Amino acid sequence: MKFLVMIYSDDQLLGELPSGQFDQMMQGCFRHADELAAEGSLLGSQQLEHPVTARTVRVRDGKTAVFDGPFAETREYLAGFNLIEAADMDEAVRIAQSFPWSRTGAIEVRPIRDMDAVRQRVGA
Repeated sequence: MKFLVMIYSDDQLLGELPSGQFDQMMQGCFRHADELAAEGSLLGSQQLEHPVTARTVRVRDGKTAVFDGPFAETREYLAGFNLIEAADMDEAVRIAQSFPWSRTGAIEVRPIRDMDAVRQRVGA
């Protein structure tokens, strides 16, 4: 099964890290990501730019509105993601727990829907 592991960050908690700690955490993450990729568990990962660089697009009643930044005000924001392969949710959560970012935000693990099955169901 495939899972999306979404990394949420909190700037306040990141700012409270001792000097150099963020870089150490990133170095550890890169090493761990390389290990997971080598064993076939990590299929891809990306870090996102800060939410202030984002635009939110909404279409309502045929009218498009574009807003600066994220739509919802929240302390935690989506900072990056990993696409992983795991036997089940329990294994996916164990993999997610191996990253340090739950200390400076949260990590959400969500199963990836089988789009081929959806295509077949809707006749697309």
